[in-house]
Amino acid sequence: MIVPGSSSQVLAAALAEETGRALATPTYDRFPDGERLAAVPGFDDDEAVIVATTDSDEAWVELLQLQDAVREAGAADVTTVIPYMGYARQDASFGDGEPVSARAMATAISTGTDRVLLVNPHETAVGAFFDVPVEAVDAAAALADPLPAGLRDPLFLAPDEGAAEVAATVRDAYGAGETDHFEKHRDRDTGAIEVSPSDAAAAGRDVVVVDDIIATGSTMSESVAVLADRGAARVFTACVHPVLVGNAVTKLRAAGVDRIVGSDTVERGCSVVSAAPAVADAVGPV
Repeated sequence: MIVPGSSSQVLAAALAEETGRALATPTYDRFPDGERLAAVPGFDDDEAVIVATTDSDEAWVELLQLQDAVREAGAADVTTVIPYMGYARQDASFGDGEPVSARAMATAISTGTDRVLLVNPHETAVGAFFDVPVEAVDAAAALADPLPAGLRDPLFLAPDEGAAEVAATVRDAYGAGETDHFEKHRDRDTGAIEVSPSDAAAAGRDVVVVDDIIATGSTMSESVAVLADRGAARVFTACVHPVLVGNAVTKLRAAGVDRIVGSDTVERGCSVVSAAPAVADAVGPV
């Protein structure tokens, strides 16, 4: 059975349809003292595929409870799909006495599952923190589907070198265009990010700025502003994980973005494509 976390109900339903598995109906409650209770009443299967984006501390607690609930109900085989893994960018200790948060979260998840599927982890190295088999699932190709046909001399541009592979995947799925990336520099004292233009010409071209994740939108909006100064015809943004906290959407639109495209790893208004087909291939047949 497919068991959705409360933040991944759309993706879980799509995955159930893709794989032909039944969809469980968990309950998500809270005790008077504020403690959470995620349960799976009526679960009756040897296999559980838990689909839970961990985009908040509450979602982490919920995931651990769902893992324990299906084990308690008799599941012998548990797969945990983490469409978007919160804390994954805290993959190193940044000072004396600080945790490696990604490792702490991975250790906790490993106690309740037989394997883990991570959709486009920001750092693939986080897979080493788990104590069970881990597979990274690439859902980036789906981002090409909603882009307009006939983009003018398209340029698929990553906001930094780390996202260049994601941009290339989307370009390949679209079937035309060039790829390039900006250089991103972070001030060690202030944390401020400066984006340096790439060498690619943008004037008169349709540009798709591609990243694995858009969180605050600050880096992406700076990149878009540079493209506007260079005379880009239209600018689209595409990301696997549209976290989009605070005023991120407003910043992007104000910078001149024509459309924001995201997947359902984090369910937002721009989640117009699904990671379900890519995840279904990794989950395997019933």
